[in-house]
Amino acid sequence: MTLLQRPLLVLLLLVTHHLLQCWIAFGSVDEEGQKQEEFNEELLLKPLPDRKVLAHFHFQSSAPPSTSNGRHHHLFPKAISQLVQKFRVKEMELSFTQGRWNYERWGGFDPIASSNAKPPGVELWAVFDVPQHQVDASWKNLTHALSGLFCASINFLESTSTYSAPEWSFPPSSGNLRYGTLPREAVCTENLTPWLKLLPCRDKAGLAVLLDRPSIYRGFYHSQRLHLTSTGSGSKGTDSGIILNQALTVVLQPIQPNGLRASMDHASEKHIQPSWSLSSIFGKQVRGRCVLAKSSKVYLQLDRGLVAELKRIHKENEKSVANGLTSENFWSYPSFELSANPDRIVIEENSLHSKSSSILYNFQVEKYSESEPLDLGLTWKIPVVWLCQSAPLHSSRFLMGSGNERGAIAISLKSTQLREGFMGAFADNERCELRVDVFQVVPWYVKVYFHSLQVFIDQQPKAVSDVIEKIHVSPSKDKVSPGMMEMVLKLPCRVKSAALTIEFDKGFLHIDEYPPDANQGFDIPSAIISFPNFHASMFFLEDGSVNKSPLLSKFQLCLSCRKRVL
Repeated sequence: MTLLQRPLLVLLLLVTHHLLQCWIAFGSVDEEGQKQEEFNEELLLKPLPDRKVLAHFHFQSSAPPSTSNGRHHHLFPKAISQLVQKFRVKEMELSFTQGRWNYERWGGFDPIASSNAKPPGVELWAVFDVPQHQVDASWKNLTHALSGLFCASINFLESTSTYSAPEWSFPPSSGNLRYGTLPREAVCTENLTPWLKLLPCRDKAGLAVLLDRPSIYRGFYHSQRLHLTSTGSGSKGTDSGIILNQALTVVLQPIQPNGLRASMDHASEKHIQPSWSLSSIFGKQVRGRCVLAKSSKVYLQLDRGLVAELKRIHKENEKSVANGLTSENFWSYPSFELSANPDRIVIEENSLHSKSSSILYNFQVEKYSESEPLDLGLTWKIPVVWLCQSAPLHSSRFLMGSGNERGAIAISLKSTQLREGFMGAFADNERCELRVDVFQVVPWYVKVYFHSLQVFIDQQPKAVSDVIEKIHVSPSKDKVSPGMMEMVLKLPCRVKSAALTIEFDKGFLHIDEYPPDANQGFDIPSAIISFPNFHASMFFLEDGSVNKSPLLSKFQLCLSCRKRVL
């Protein structure tokens, strides 16, 4: 009798454990009415005009405020919770990036380009909920903790000569904000592994199984980002709630059936876009969701330019219906074929800066399993050529003069079709102005002469006071602090080109102050250029489903279009 009871007891324990995991994962409410921790995983796939594929992984873990001291976390990473409580971090963002984002070919006016296109190396900024005189000490301790947590040289940012304190140009504007970059920091697997360990299922189940190291690091662009927000003050014995967003953006080249990669950089009318699937770009398939995830979804997005081109081809072939394409018949459009039927098709709402709307295909991962894995694929049937929507002004930065010892830094801005289309109706109005925010940090050994600042509008010199509405300058100090410049430009709507130039001298460095491989030259952190008049937000609404998707909720945020200029 005892032998028969043991298997039943073991089975009962396994079932109870499984139900407990599901109860935790779906964010139920405990007896005291406190909401439990939640975890969501999502993946966005998007074909790009230059025959590449964008994959954007988004994981969100949330821990609500709690009154228990030293609470036990079921889903939320304990290391992040301790970091927030120890150093009183109100908001923080850390990114590791390899490669450069191509704003012309991959898009410059969408939520991914505005918030996830990062400069090469490491970028870190944090806002602290401490008195002003304790901010620098908290920043120093935070950099050391992150350095050990992510196996990186983030501790080099502890020195006052490597970080700055933006006043108002870098959002979120706060006196307790610190910002620092390491342009030369190499990104490799040892940085990705601790990042994956913050996920409840790590890379053993769910969408994270697609993160194959060789596939990711041979891509053209790779950026892993960690952003956390403290949702409470943590006063009166209550631990503050934390929302942790982990995003990984990668641009990959599909592999052809013959095993070769598509070598063309540009699509043409004679060549069909390369077909691809999850197994061809990642080498793996999705075999179900993470059991601890509240929701697990895969999205396939067709951007506005591609949808407009498909509609044009559809109209020329005289196959469109009277009212045009709809969400019900678009997925079976003869220009391409999907390997799986979507569970939902959503069309973008209120596309203000474009005549066409983006389309989103929704695939529920919970429907798939080991026996029936999800291998989402896109097969093109006809050649399609389109362009991604660019930022209002194309920006670039370069050096002037001879050699690295003496010269000038120039930032060039050129108009694009987006600015011409949006400002066209107001271009004749003399009061119409285009606002551009510029934030630039230079190392302490780059001696910038701020009085030499010059502004050119349509290749004609202009008075600085006529163009620059607001400026804040923090000169560099030898081996103490870097130089920082924040500006607000007011450009006429009819502007075709604008340029800023400022002269500099390179300071003398001691032999032990040179970075490795000194012959490579010196690195200047990328400039951040924002266009507050243009908001790179996207709205996808259907039956209130946006409230259940953290990724689509991020797309709805009213983000100003932002670019990193290298």
